[in-house]
Amino acid sequence: MINEGDKVPPLTAVLSDGTELDLSAPGGLLVLYFYPKDDTSGCTREAQDFTALAGDFAKAGVKVVGLSRDPMKRHDKFIAKYDLKVSLASDEDGAISDAFGTWVEKSMYGRKYMGMERSTFLIGKDGRVRKSWRKVKVPGHAEEVLKAALAAA
Repeated sequence: MINEGDKVPPLTAVLSDGTELDLSAPGGLLVLYFYPKDDTSGCTREAQDFTALAGDFAKAGVKVVGLSRDPMKRHDKFIAKYDLKVSLASDEDGAISDAFGTWVEKSMYGRKYMGMERSTFLIGKDGRVRKSWRKVKVPGHAEEVLKAALAAA
């Protein structure tokens, strides 16, 4: 599990625009947020909140990437449906979510299953995690991350 202060291991994410991003050397501040599933209420709200602040993040030189285990085709539909202005990445093989410790056992109605823990990481241009948020609650989260990113910029 990757924690604050840790260097991100060599991991590459393919973004929704087709480019590759080296998470261990992002070249600038990076907000990497993990979310469970495209087009569900909480995940849609979170993506919309980050989209609403996309201009502020961009002005500060901060890249924002949302990541789930959904396939890229599903991401494309999600982006188009809600006109999202943040990049999405697919982690179908689970390598990135496993490394960050966000693929966890969950429980609903007494049934246990594996799923994505809503988490966010602020990664410096050197690939070190500057701040992390685990078990994120969506309301106000994007604003909190923006504040931390502005303080770190």
